[in-house]
Amino acid sequence: MIKTVVIVATVLICIFGIIGFPTSVDGLKKNVARRIHLGLDLKGGSHLVLQVQVQDAAKTTADQTIEQLREETRTRNIAVNGFDRNDPETLQDTDSIQVNIHGVDPTKAQVFRNLATEKFPDWILTPVNTSDYRMNMKPSALLDLKRNTVTQSIETIDRRVNALGLTEPTVQAHGDPATQSEILVELPGEGDPQHVKEIIGATAQLKIVEVKNEGPWKSKEEALSAKGGILPLNTELREYVSAGGGGGWYLISRTPVITGQDMRTARAATDPDSPGRWETSFTLSQDGARRFEKFTGSNIGNRLAVVLDAQIRSVATIQSAISDQGRINGLASDQEAQDLSLVLRTGALPAGIKYLQERTIGASLGDDSIRDGILSGIAGLIAVIVAMLVYYRKAGLNAVLALLLNTILLMAALCYFGATLTLPGIAGIILTVGMAVDSNVLIFERIREELRSGKSIPAAVDAGFGKAWWTIVDTHVTTIVSCLFLFLFGTGPVRGFAVTLVIGLLANVFTAVFVSKVIFDWELSRRRQVTALSI
Repeated sequence: MIKTVVIVATVLICIFGIIGFPTSVDGLKKNVARRIHLGLDLKGGSHLVLQVQVQDAAKTTADQTIEQLREETRTRNIAVNGFDRNDPETLQDTDSIQVNIHGVDPTKAQVFRNLATEKFPDWILTPVNTSDYRMNMKPSALLDLKRNTVTQSIETIDRRVNALGLTEPTVQAHGDPATQSEILVELPGEGDPQHVKEIIGATAQLKIVEVKNEGPWKSKEEALSAKGGILPLNTELREYVSAGGGGGWYLISRTPVITGQDMRTARAATDPDSPGRWETSFTLSQDGARRFEKFTGSNIGNRLAVVLDAQIRSVATIQSAISDQGRINGLASDQEAQDLSLVLRTGALPAGIKYLQERTIGASLGDDSIRDGILSGIAGLIAVIVAMLVYYRKAGLNAVLALLLNTILLMAALCYFGATLTLPGIAGIILTVGMAVDSNVLIFERIREELRSGKSIPAAVDAGFGKAWWTIVDTHVTTIVSCLFLFLFGTGPVRGFAVTLVIGLLANVFTAVFVSKVIFDWELSRRRQVTALSI
């Protein structure tokens, strides 16, 4: 009785996992479609291979090193004429990144060398002459930089595509591990890959900077002319194109008050100052809010610029101290505001990306694959059922029930675990059907042997299940171990095959041994005297 309750409860739980509580046929179809996640090869979607431009991260690191050098030499009263770096243009040139130091005071040369050794352990300092030096990044530091840049890019892209609500997207390292630069992105069911590419590629490097109390100018040339062709130290010119058609060129500080790293959250909203337009409001971290409040409190009446990806998006006058909240207004649409809030929430990419491959798989190909896979599975299942019923008679019906339950258990497990069903996964299901039949054949043949040896029917059934048990365990364990290696070292489709096969094998142990034995015991218990067994 307890065994029967366990089986019935298991079946009900599995059916609920697959279809839920539908109220109509359409509801049933929607529940199944929502709970069974289809892979790229079945549902269609986009396949992208990206190359991370690691040289961008190397140049950013060099720029940060220059700023630190400038601050440290100023603090220690070391006179230096200037700093600059080279400009690696390609991925292959990343290792050539170099910082140049010009005109170091010879009387402070030893102090400068000590400073470089103490504060910049990832760089190798080499004298060029008595006053000039160059710094090159150590090979180990370059290796860490490449690895960390790709890892951070994968994490950022993964957060962005998951925030879009895509079903089971794949974001992982790809290609030759030695290059450490490629990322594979697969987006099942995504009908607008261009939009996703824009979201993935948006660097969203946000800075809020001080605007110098000059300008704006109508052109960059006018601005340079006003400054005599030479910009003040630590400033730059950026253009602001406002939604209303105004704007101009502004002189802004290179050093930001806060950056995108100080963001805690961001969301899209309508702009209360401009009906019909949108804005993205953001909230700062505790440290960012403290610095922002201190700066705005001491610069009331001055102007701030919001710079996103090297372009001014907003200019405003500081009316009072601002703590932990701000907004970027004047956005043209809800989609633009949503996209901006998404990239701000998920952080900036550490380097640019380049698309090496782009393939779009249509839904018709997925439908064909699903239809062909289902038809082949049904055809194989019907052939197996007919063979079992013809060869094993009523006992074959026992095997068929166990086989159907095995399929239900497998599909329910996929739903509960949120696993993705791919075309190789369907192949794994079909192979599971074959192994389930094999387990039943082992048991039935054992029972036949025991009957031929003269044992009673109940004793033959018990002996048949008992002796076949270890053979079934042995075959299943060896196959599961093989699937483990497929999962560890295989790619996405191979992993899908391994997952469905392992789940099917575990379900088969339950159905072929436990459920089938309960059915045999129930059939034998219905008779007072058992004189024959249809097997």
